[in-house]
Amino acid sequence: MRVLAYLRVSTEEQRSSGAGLEAQRATIAAECGRRGWSVVRVVEDAGFSAKDLKRPGVQAALDALKRKEADALVVSKLDRLSRSMLDFTGVMATAQKQNWALVALDCAVDTTTPAGEAMAHVLATFAQFERRLIGQRTRDALAVKKAQGVRLGRPRQLADEVVARIVMQREQGSTLKAIADSLNDDGVPTAQGGAQWYPSSVRAVLGSAEREQAPRPSRQG
Repeated sequence: MRVLAYLRVSTEEQRSSGAGLEAQRATIAAECGRRGWSVVRVVEDAGFSAKDLKRPGVQAALDALKRKEADALVVSKLDRLSRSMLDFTGVMATAQKQNWALVALDCAVDTTTPAGEAMAHVLATFAQFERRLIGQRTRDALAVKKAQGVRLGRPRQLADEVVARIVMQREQGSTLKAIADSLNDDGVPTAQGGAQWYPSSVRAVLGSAEREQAPRPSRQG
């Protein structure tokens, strides 16, 4: 099997240990050697956090997998790829759709095996739980904002709860794609009543909310 290895260290990790990337590289190489897999490409993100997927390396890796340049994405630890379960499940859904495997060596996530695929689905279940908690926090936050008289900008057809959820997920570091995927997974209709959210439609909602919350200049004279 052809493998794309992904390595990442944050700025702080890079400062504290120059061996971080090499340790990840060695771990992946050893496991791939044991399994008879061929590492065809190594992609690095040095000096980036894992709060979201807005990193040049991980985007390059996903593009390469989409182009069928490799059969699997392998990371030494799941948090090297992402610290967000929502982002992780988004990547897993992409892997399933595009027919490539996802392997995290530290937590038995390995969609090339039945047991590893089951573990991936367990994590996906926790991500769904996280989404529900976000929904509850969104409703609570919205109630507070309403009590304070704050009006969120939104398309007229979109519920305040949905706008607040999008704004909160973005503030917590989720990518536009991750937010769109979570809305699609939960069956939330778009402003026009459609069934499919895209990063561009999420961006439009955020832009509308930002414009609505911006203070308006007062008229003088």
